[in-house]
Amino acid sequence: MQFLISMHINPAVLDALTDEEKAAIGEGHATFIEAIKESGELITTQALADPSQAVVVSVRDGAPVVTDGPFLESKEYLGGFYLVDCENKERAIELAARIPDTAITGLGVEVRQVMFADGNLEA
Repeated sequence: MQFLISMHINPAVLDALTDEEKAAIGEGHATFIEAIKESGELITTQALADPSQAVVVSVRDGAPVVTDGPFLESKEYLGGFYLVDCENKERAIELAARIPDTAITGLGVEVRQVMFADGNLEA
């Protein structure tokens, strides 16, 4: 089963961290990545650009309309993700709990099953 583990960032929370705390987060992600590579559960991971670089695309009267982002009225934004292939939701939660962001109040890590991929969804 595939799961998207997404990391939601709050810039105010990150800005309040010390350089050592920020370094620990980076080191924690590196350790996590190596572990899930070794277990064969990592499909891919990506960090996303700041939301100020985002645009929203809609179509009006058959023509694309592009609006500068960010498009959400929120303090938090999607900062990156891990796409994993693991046995079940419980394992995906276990993996997510190892992400260093989960230990920081104000940051969020979400686990969501991938609904459409090559092949059928497994229940």
